[in-house]
Amino acid sequence: MTSAPTRGERVNTPYLQLNGIRKSFGRFEALKGIALEVARGELMVFLGPSGCGKTTLLRIVAGLETQDAGTIVQDGRDISRLPAVDRDYGIVFQSYALFPNLTIDSNVAYGLVNRRDRRESIKGRVRELLTLIGLPDSGLKYPSQLSGGQQQRIALARALAPAPGLLLLDEPLSALDALERVRLRGEIRALQQRLGVTTIMVTHDQEEALSMADRIVVMNQGRIEQIGTPREIYELPTTPFTADFVGKVNVLPAIVEQGGVCRVGTMSLVLGRSDLISGTAVKLYLRPEDIALSMNGAKATNTLPATVAKVEFLGAFCMVGVALDTPGVPPLVLNVPRHAVAEAQLRPGTAVSVCLPPAALRILS
Repeated sequence: MTSAPTRGERVNTPYLQLNGIRKSFGRFEALKGIALEVARGELMVFLGPSGCGKTTLLRIVAGLETQDAGTIVQDGRDISRLPAVDRDYGIVFQSYALFPNLTIDSNVAYGLVNRRDRRESIKGRVRELLTLIGLPDSGLKYPSQLSGGQQQRIALARALAPAPGLLLLDEPLSALDALERVRLRGEIRALQQRLGVTTIMVTHDQEEALSMADRIVVMNQGRIEQIGTPREIYELPTTPFTADFVGKVNVLPAIVEQGGVCRVGTMSLVLGRSDLISGTAVKLYLRPEDIALSMNGAKATNTLPATVAKVEFLGAFCMVGVALDTPGVPPLVLNVPRHAVAEAQLRPGTAVSVCLPPAALRILS
């Protein structure tokens, strides 16, 4: 029998460990050997398109689905086959799942009442949480009297009421309007950091993941593509899927040549590295904001003549599509501040120069 970890071991070991998690529904393999570790107190986001397995994985952690193979260890305790009721977590669903016939006080207190905590203790905990989420005077109201964002705050308070070791968030913001999503994601992140509760959130929204996570798990077709900090995922993708799924990206098929140069169509580009084998087919990934636009013919490395094909106004910046004046090269998309677009009088047909900095060219085979 494995002994419980000591306090020092608890600090240094992951709070949650998943190893070899597999799950199939009939012939469809939803999860294909998932292995990951969640540190104590971190907010980890499962990010991926619909059908990638992220919600199935969250439900397995919660005990709402049973894995076909693999183990789950939470705080040194093997919970692989424990029923949901015996696991230590709180969960918030996309649909709020509040009890419409109960007051806000009773909704928040629900888990504490089931646990048979003392009445005064329950009242104090409910007051504390309603104050914490910024709704101290809503206790006697019913869910139907609150906005969507307020209801989701109540669902969060209910999940946190029993002081769980793990908080699970299943696309908690997707039912809200854009402004409320931005506001609430900041509040959830601040609350999570204040309480220090280990948290796993599922989302398909890249902006949510990048703004809230300590680390992101990018998933695709039941597998993990990459795990890293938001900056690592965005700036240093390790797979073509991650580069393409997280943020916008330009993709240029290329052939490596000698001397740290590659050929794209009929033109040569200088790379930021020279360790690739000549003749290797690669793809160059370049973020729209990393491409520099010039109107004065400046000749930095990898500066190329181009013609503006379209200008799409997006508020603070414009998405500018350009066609390079070189045969065999796909068009590029740039992000240009709107004041720069106005100053340069960019419109379809305008002749420009674009610079593809070698350090910004991410090479994935």
